[in-house]
This record gives sequence, C-alpha cells and structure tokens, in this order.
Amino acid sequence: MKQVNRVLSAVFLAFSLLSVVGCASTAKQEGTGEYLDDSVITAKVKAAILGDPTLKVAEINVETFKGVVQLSGFVSSQADINKAVELTRKVHGVVSVKNDMHVK
Repeated sequence: MKQVNRVLSAVFLAFSLLSVVGCASTAKQEGTGEYLDDSVITAKVKAAILGDPTLKVAEINVETFKGVVQLSGFVSSQADINKAVELTRKVHGVVSVKNDMHVK
C-alpha cells in the first residue's frame, strides 16, 4: 500500500511540475500572465492615442511583447510620431517603445 502511495505521489508531482513549466515564458514566447498584461498595455496605448485629437488611431498599429511596445504605420507628420511615442511612454507597464512609424 505504501508503494502505491509513493507512485501516486510521484506521478502527481511530475504532472504538477509539467503544468507549471508549460505556462512559463521563454525568450520568444510569453506566459499566460504576460500575454494578458501585454493585451492590457496595448489597449491602454490605443486608448491614449484615440484620446488625443491630433492623432488618428487607425493610422498607428500597436503591438506589445513583454512590455515592449512597437508602434508602426504611416502618419501625417513628425510631430504625430513624437506625440504617439510620448503618449505610449506614459502608459503604466510600458518597458520601452520601438518606433517604426513613417511620415506619409
């Protein structure tokens, strides 16, 4: 009976460890929590851009990976690029901003 309990305990421990490792992040893949955090950051950045009357949210693409926000797209002026980057940096959770926007 003790042998059966030991085997069951070992199986349970192995299953638990595999479950935890499956949710962990790697250099190129986010964990579940990080994905949700990045989704929130992306939404907040888009809301900040939408809230600015000089910027057009449809022109700016926002992608976030592990807190690094990449802005891309074509905007009307360099001032629009600077404003979008400035607004993005102010969003809580943003680690850094990669600017890949271009003037039309």
